[in-house]
Amino acid sequence: MQPQRRQQYLDAIGIDLWVPRAAAPAAAPAAVPPAAPAAPAAADTAARWEALRTEVLSCTRCPLHLTRTQGVLGVGPRRCDWLVIGEAPGAEEDRRGEPFVGAAGQLLDAMLRAIGLDRASNVYIANVLKSRPPGNRDPKPEEVSACLPYLTRQIELLQPKIMLAVGRIAAQNLLATDAPLGRLRGQVHRFGATPLVVTYHPAYLLRTPADKRKAWEDLKFARTVYQQLQAAATDGHRP
Repeated sequence: MQPQRRQQYLDAIGIDLWVPRAAAPAAAPAAVPPAAPAAPAAADTAARWEALRTEVLSCTRCPLHLTRTQGVLGVGPRRCDWLVIGEAPGAEEDRRGEPFVGAAGQLLDAMLRAIGLDRASNVYIANVLKSRPPGNRDPKPEEVSACLPYLTRQIELLQPKIMLAVGRIAAQNLLATDAPLGRLRGQVHRFGATPLVVTYHPAYLLRTPADKRKAWEDLKFARTVYQQLQAAATDGHRP
């Protein structure tokens, strides 16, 4: 990435100086996760994505279908190494059918671009819930239970190398814990077999810009974990 463009993204998330660090954090995983299963044929994958999209748009598994405008599946390439997971669609996402739009979405895009990611090319973005809760309230356990099978199917199709959970609610629901976000940051968790890193929700960062620097540390940590996984996979294929 060109230095001038990188600085623009760093300015957006409130970081004055970016210094690349080659050293791996102590909390990075020591073992390489099991190899992902072989990818299905392209035609089969496309059909499975279309079936999933249709099911989400017509879903009636929980009462949220009575108040939503539409189900919101996700956005991004249908095979990529990075998967970003938020909480649930908001009002604008519900209207447009795409996760993370508006001010919070713009900040998320800036955060991701600062580590070389873009929703149009190499990162998929989705939510735990596919339907908007009224008034943007917290998801109920039964709503999460109804929607998680959709997310599981997305992961099977995407086969991401790493997941980034943004926000306390997404992290707690994905990890089945009530631990505060501060205790979940800075370490590698797992959702199934996929490594998962936790950071702040961009909407929270808009309200609390002083924590943007912490979010930048989380992003660098996630990038280092990903780089280690890539290096380990490369070493594992050497004769």
